[in-house]
Amino acid sequence: MYRPYHPPADPLVVRDLTQQQNDLRQRVQLMPLPAAPRLIAGCDSSFPTPDTILSVFVVLTFPELQLVEKIYHHDTVTLPYVPGFLAFREAPNLLRVYEKLQHKPDVIMVDGHGIAHPRRMGIATQLGVLLDVPTFGVAKQKLTGNYEEPGLEKGSITPLTDKSGELIGQVLRSKDKIKPLFVSPGHRCDQATAMQLTLACLRGYKLPEPTRLADYWAEQFKKEIR
Repeated sequence: MYRPYHPPADPLVVRDLTQQQNDLRQRVQLMPLPAAPRLIAGCDSSFPTPDTILSVFVVLTFPELQLVEKIYHHDTVTLPYVPGFLAFREAPNLLRVYEKLQHKPDVIMVDGHGIAHPRRMGIATQLGVLLDVPTFGVAKQKLTGNYEEPGLEKGSITPLTDKSGELIGQVLRSKDKIKPLFVSPGHRCDQATAMQLTLACLRGYKLPEPTRLADYWAEQFKKEIR
């Protein structure tokens, strides 16, 4: 992901964004899905330039994982990158893509964190609260928390905990001998469901199919905007 250098954020901006996250956190619900999903979406955002964002949604059948829809939205961004507040750069554009979807998913897998965030408000959680739909995050790097490295074989899992020992996610080896993924619930989803769906969406690659295909189509759509 492209993260250009920016000068330190305005303390007043940070205070305002922190308050917004704290307010949104009050609306987070962690629970199992009421039924097995029939459609699962993957979404991802990238920044082709420092001032533009391209967000993608793909929708797949579940459990077959057949692609039924792919769509994107390209726009400008006004908020500079501020560590811990990336969701405020990504969420507005993701909401615009979601509005375009003809097939609304039962659950969304987000390329990023859910509650595995210093204020429990990663992009998966923030997007889920704003849409009030089930979401969870599958991230490629740790943002916060402590964990022991999972075993080297595919399917090995270890807990991701905060400094008080509270479970905020799980660390998954999605393919033999590669760097692990960080799976955490976002909103209207729980940890067990997030991990179960992640495992069910693995098809021999490091990334599960919803976010892998979102990333793939992001690269394809970038060719359309050049």
